[in-house]
Amino acid sequence: MTRTGKISAALFVGIIAVAALFPWLLAPGSPLAVHPADAFASPSLQHPFGTDESGRDIYTRVVHGTADSLTIGLAATGLGMGIAVVLGVITAFAPRWLDSVILRGLEVLYAIPTLLMALIIIAFTGPGTTPAIIAVGLSTAPGYARLIRTHLRTLVNSEMFDAATVLGHSTWLKVRNHLIPNTLTTLLALMTLGIGQAVIWASALSFLGLGTPPPAPEWGAMLASGRTYLHFAWWMTVFPGLAIVAVAAGATLLGRSVTRRSA
Repeated sequence: MTRTGKISAALFVGIIAVAALFPWLLAPGSPLAVHPADAFASPSLQHPFGTDESGRDIYTRVVHGTADSLTIGLAATGLGMGIAVVLGVITAFAPRWLDSVILRGLEVLYAIPTLLMALIIIAFTGPGTTPAIIAVGLSTAPGYARLIRTHLRTLVNSEMFDAATVLGHSTWLKVRNHLIPNTLTTLLALMTLGIGQAVIWASALSFLGLGTPPPAPEWGAMLASGRTYLHFAWWMTVFPGLAIVAVAAGATLLGRSVTRRSA
């Protein structure tokens, strides 16, 4: 990545962080404030992203919705990664037959499309923000687990690990001195890449009415409410959609940068 690209990426991450942590600095108004007289106002200096059917400012809602969408993405990625790490560690030290059983199970789950698996889980848990986090986290875990399992098995079978065994190091020492330091960067790269994907899946669930319910300014829910008026109020869907694309693309680029640096 060029110097200009790095500066642009840093600025983008900074803006997203401010929008998530201190949204009032970028949009001091309330995302839930209703002004019926301003309904369906097109983008202007007063309303840069226009307004919705209730006269709520779309720009304010997009900015304040950053925290909702990122929280779901981070929590879901953390859940999926946590499950994947546990399975990865188990398979790294498990007998070959147990590793084979777990791997076959992961491959079966991985073959199921992520959104389909999330919908199946939502069918049991019911809709809502927390169920959406659980659904996205569980549905992404098999993919992470396969990657982590391969990485850990490579380390366990490496000469470095064999040397530690010859020196009489305990399993805990080998994990602390070799597995953890050589896995943290990989986990960071996977999590960074996964956040963007999780935001997309969570937004898809909200778009289907199975995630964060309105009137919360969650981007997927905003897309769902704007689709009815798409033919004359395009801004209601375009700007939340662009926010989803921007965060997903930014997280992917950041994850690839971390991956290249760790290679």
